[in-house]
Amino acid sequence: MSTAVATLRRTVTGGAALLWTALVVVPVYWLVVTSLRGRTDFTAESPLAPPGHPTLANYTTVLASDFTTYLLNSVVVTVATVAVTVVAALMAAFSIVRYANPWSRLSFRLYLLGLAIPLQAVIIPVYLLIIRMHMYDSLAAIVLPSAAFALPVTVMILVSFLRDVPQSLFEAMVVDGAGDWRMLVSLAAPMARPALVTVAVYDGLQVWNGFLFPLILTQSQDKAVLPLALTLFRGQFGIDVPATMAAVVLSTLPMLVVFVLARRQLVAGLTAGFSK
Repeated sequence: MSTAVATLRRTVTGGAALLWTALVVVPVYWLVVTSLRGRTDFTAESPLAPPGHPTLANYTTVLASDFTTYLLNSVVVTVATVAVTVVAALMAAFSIVRYANPWSRLSFRLYLLGLAIPLQAVIIPVYLLIIRMHMYDSLAAIVLPSAAFALPVTVMILVSFLRDVPQSLFEAMVVDGAGDWRMLVSLAAPMARPALVTVAVYDGLQVWNGFLFPLILTQSQDKAVLPLALTLFRGQFGIDVPATMAAVVLSTLPMLVVFVLARRQLVAGLTAGFSK
């Protein structure tokens, strides 16, 4: 009876895994296949059938437009946001872990409180604040709010990771005469490298796919980032779905490359630092 139950369990688990794989792979396959079709092939052939006459004309059309400008804007916004978030969160997490006093505990609770505030609920105050700071319709108008909303989860992850660093290491550096900045740069940052890579990729992915801040806080086409620019491509190409899909494929490649290069650090960061 136990053997039959185990077999049934493996069958159900395997079926669920295959179903989940299909749900993930089929949309990606359709996206790539559609981007290789011509406009006439898109309506004449089955959506999941391989293209009868594959072409790269859609990619040429996209690259001939302002796609490179949108790509550069997304790169600048993502890199700047991740840099500000990671540096600020690392300093905050180090202070919270290193100095266990009421003020550090209060600050940690305030960061955790930020997790409960939805972005959509404060978009109007953020908009008014950006207007008053004379930053509207600039890339900085996207960077600062994005970094602010990324800080709570980043601090939470780094605090959980740094708490597993033995206190004896900090005490040894204190005996050697090291100050807080030295401990932060020479001990905390290297020890937390897997967690830093994890939060950097996670925050970068959120900012790269962010749509609300670019939509509300910018209006010029030369300040558009990729998620917002895809709507411009849709209007520009009308019903040219293959060209729009080509733009989507190109917009996913940078983050895919980052994920592939950082996959080992991501696994280490996701499996360490949460034992307590």
